[in-house]
Amino acid sequence: MTSAARRILVTTALPYANGAIHIGHMLEHIQASIWVRYLRMAGHETYHVCADDAHGTPVMLKAEADRTTPEELIGKMQRAHQADFAGFGVDYDCYHSTHSEENRQLAELIYTRLDAAGLIVKRKVVQMFDAKRNMFLPDRYVKGDCPRCQAPDQYGDSCEKCGAAYTPAELGNPVSVLSGEKPELRESEHLFFTLSARRDFLREWVADASPGPGPGPRLQPAAVNKLAEWLDGELRDWDISRDAPYFGFKIPGFADKYFYVWLDAPIGYLASFRKMCSERKVDFDQFLAPDSSTEMYHFIGKDILYFHGLFWPAMLEGAGMRTPTRLFAHGFLSVNGAKMSKSKGTFITASSYLKLGLDPEWLRYYFASKLSDRIEDIDLNMEDFVNRVNADLVGKLANIPSRMANFLHKRFAGKLSAAAALIKVDADRIGMLYERRRYADAVREIMVHAEEVNRAFEVGRPWDLAKNGESAGQLHDLCSAAIQSFRILAGLLKPVLPRLAADAERFLNIDPLNWDDLARPLAAGHQIGKFAHLMRRIEPRQIDALIAANREQQQPEDGDTATIGIDQFAAVDLRVAKIISAEEVTASDKLIKVTVDLGELGQRTIFAGLRGKVDVATLAGQSAVVCANLKPRKMRFGTSEGMLLAAPGSEGGLVLLQPAGSTKPGAKIS
Repeated sequence: MTSAARRILVTTALPYANGAIHIGHMLEHIQASIWVRYLRMAGHETYHVCADDAHGTPVMLKAEADRTTPEELIGKMQRAHQADFAGFGVDYDCYHSTHSEENRQLAELIYTRLDAAGLIVKRKVVQMFDAKRNMFLPDRYVKGDCPRCQAPDQYGDSCEKCGAAYTPAELGNPVSVLSGEKPELRESEHLFFTLSARRDFLREWVADASPGPGPGPRLQPAAVNKLAEWLDGELRDWDISRDAPYFGFKIPGFADKYFYVWLDAPIGYLASFRKMCSERKVDFDQFLAPDSSTEMYHFIGKDILYFHGLFWPAMLEGAGMRTPTRLFAHGFLSVNGAKMSKSKGTFITASSYLKLGLDPEWLRYYFASKLSDRIEDIDLNMEDFVNRVNADLVGKLANIPSRMANFLHKRFAGKLSAAAALIKVDADRIGMLYERRRYADAVREIMVHAEEVNRAFEVGRPWDLAKNGESAGQLHDLCSAAIQSFRILAGLLKPVLPRLAADAERFLNIDPLNWDDLARPLAAGHQIGKFAHLMRRIEPRQIDALIAANREQQQPEDGDTATIGIDQFAAVDLRVAKIISAEEVTASDKLIKVTVDLGELGQRTIFAGLRGKVDVATLAGQSAVVCANLKPRKMRFGTSEGMLLAAPGSEGGLVLLQPAGSTKPGAKIS
């Protein structure tokens, strides 16, 4: 063990449950995965948890657009997210959801403690109201120009470009996401956490240079400067409530108020850990104590520093709980020097990468070769990606055992001599680089050693030694020394390349490598296994296929219009239908159940998200237009067997599309 064993909790930012995981997400999750894998190799008790961020208005909007319920949407997305992370070697001890009983209980506990401490106050607020939809608009139902950097098309709570936090009323040129209309300003009573009262605590917390075990201050210098800027300015109290309709947890004591998503989202870290503790019989309550010896680290993007560096620690401290040990912020990912683009095919999903058969360890290695402990943006340059992986992992690392194994098996029964490794490695230094998240420095040093090994057997010329019977001892020692060196290199890279390391361990016929094992060579006479190729080359055509796949499956950029071919249009079977009956689904606030007559196609049941948007009592007997060949969708209320077509009405709500003249049920529309 490189140091005294510690108990460590590591979290990554919660992916939002309304979209797929893309390679921008993977930058952070791979960064955390490498750190966790190193800590475990070093002998520390390390837990890695995450969850889907399941609450808030974007989930509501996505579920409505998909004609499903938020619960069904978040369940489907959670399964997809877990599969993507596992595919890239990111293994969580618990991957949970913020829409969980554990999270509800913890959110209510923290809120009631803050309220009891006098840190929750009620205030009247002026809030955006959509008169067409007759509802108050939560932050993400409003878009406009950022009041700080003027970036357009920003949501009403924070700017994705500059990171500023604000209220929807401060946006320039605001519009309702629901109707596209300019919202009105109306008054509503909200609950606030008095963040301004925690300024002194936050100044001390942010500036702490020695918060606990492990190297370095609590925050990176750039993060300290940014948080200090906010602390020196106007520190506003935090609006923690939202009006109905809202998908989330109701606030205790209120019938129509919900916790703002950013209150219960970070609590999701604790909820996921609590679920894991329950399953593994770990003392969760001790972990929450202010004097807990367990370390807690959050990997986050720089765009959510405000929430994690101010709201989160102040909320925990105000509730009498421990605060994070450190925050590790990182920059954004660009591709080929530009922001990820859907139209260019560089908005790459994790699932597309995996489905096309690209090795996830290629991306793990490339990200590691670029990552430092600073808050810097990272560029995935595809040409450099191909060249670096092929040169380093294939040409340098995997090249070593592929050249030596045959000699050892053919001439020495696969057994090693007593020869020492060709390289002398300072494993403690490389471990320190991993601990400090200076992965690029660690990878660079490891590859220097890989080059040493390759040079040594180029100079030793084992193929010439094999021709000379008197040089058998030299050949045995050279091959054995190269294999000893490869074992060290594979161990050093194990946090980055877990699959390659596992294959190397099988080839070497050894137990899984820990950090302390690197100083202990294999004994003379150790028998290695049969060699199998450890790493494939990246072919440029694979990158071309990846870009093409993502260009085809993504939506066009904002402002563009998607086009389809006549064959695609002809595949949609539109039919005239006569509505037999219609009723509201009592267990849903959005769905109605409609039975339609499609003539020769028979009767169909359709669940449509039209509740509150059409007069259900008047639908029976009307004609409508139905997509008749939509794949049936199983829902908890039954199976939906088609889709009704509707459009926004001039007076608000929706209007069913209907044929202008007299037609028969089942008539095909072309």
